Amino acid sequence: MGKTNRLTLYILIAMVGGVIAGWLVNRNASPNFIADFSNNIKLLSNIFIRLVQMIIAPLVFTTLVVGIAKLGDLKTVGRVGGKAILWFITASLISLLIGLVLVNYFKPGQYIDLSQADTAGLDDLKGKTQTFSLQNFVEHVIPRSFVEAMANNEMLQLVVFSVFFGVAAASIGDYTKPLIRALEVASHVILKMVNYVMNFAPIGVFGAIASVVAAKGLGIFNFYLNYFAYFLLGIAILWIVLMAAGFLILKGRMKELMRRIGSPMLVAFSTTSSEAVFPKLTEELERFGCRNRIVSFILPLGYSFNLDGSMMYMTFASLAIAQAYGIHLPLETQLTMLLVLMLTSKGIAGVPRASLVVVLATCAMFKIPPEGVALILPIDHFCDMFRTMTNVVGNALATSVVSKWEGELENS
Repeated sequence: MGKTNRLTLYILIAMVGGVIAGWLVNRNASPNFIADFSNNIKLLSNIFIRLVQMIIAPLVFTTLVVGIAKLGDLKTVGRVGGKAILWFITASLISLLIGLVLVNYFKPGQYIDLSQADTAGLDDLKGKTQTFSLQNFVEHVIPRSFVEAMANNEMLQLVVFSVFFGVAAASIGDYTKPLIRALEVASHVILKMVNYVMNFAPIGVFGAIASVVAAKGLGIFNFYLNYFAYFLLGIAILWIVLMAAGFLILKGRMKELMRRIGSPMLVAFSTTSSEAVFPKLTEELERFGCRNRIVSFILPLGYSFNLDGSMMYMTFASLAIAQAYGIHLPLETQLTMLLVLMLTSKGIAGVPRASLVVVLATCAMFKIPPEGVALILPIDHFCDMFRTMTNVVGNALATSVVSKWEGELENS
């Protein structure tokens, strides 16, 4: 059994164990014991959350700088890159909007009522959320100090600094190659750390589920059933949009493209890692007729900037967590979150459940309890299978479309 399958099995066992432990406490213990048990067992999920928070800043900085610096001469790739970015931004906005509309219409987060857990703290969170303004947003975007941004896990500030750093490194040229190589090595080390951190996921799942079930009972699982069903509906709508755009631009060749990428899609679905299929996807796109120089530029760029399935999920998950805690976010705040997710999601790709890292940071920025991420973790692996496969489709489609626009899509 592979590592991914073992981790999935352990998470499922931890989920069942958490349900049993929480249910036994909920049915047989006194109210005071239930409250103490719920608070103490939640420490296990807090440990996992803090481990994830530990790797956010270095992961964003190293992956984003290396990705930008490897683009090379920006003037040479400007035209192709501009077309790619236009596609990426459009696809990302559509994906985010689909998630936003679905979560506001179906309100999956309302199947959990956590408002009684800490009324005073919830009121405080609501107050902070309502005072979020354009001025606060700008202050979150522009870093006053890189070290301060790293220390406080200010995602947007890290993205801004990393973009400037990467562009400057690319403009200097060969002189910066040793530095970029060192950052690339560091990024691989951090990605390895991500895998280590995910080994603690079953512990976090057990703590989160046991805590919630002990306090709320088995009715909590109505949330998971509805949450997953509505998420799948969002993925289906997103696929319809992507397929329609593909048939509009590629016409009859869209069927051939889907046939070519069938194998990479299945691998991505089973491993929940789009990075695992990168070599195979490159090969299939070249067989489809895309020129190597287009594929080698657009596909790596897409892995950081074109995560359609993940983008839809990030809006969906962030707002569902807010609903779970009874936090009302005005439409303008939700649209601001959408733009924040557009930026904070860049540079983190190819890592199983990387979307949770972005959701976690975004929740903290908008004063939504980051512990809420642990509530969706048990079902997240299954969501990740579908959104990772969607990411592969989106990147294959983007590369093929840009090749078509450049007149470099050969007939096979």
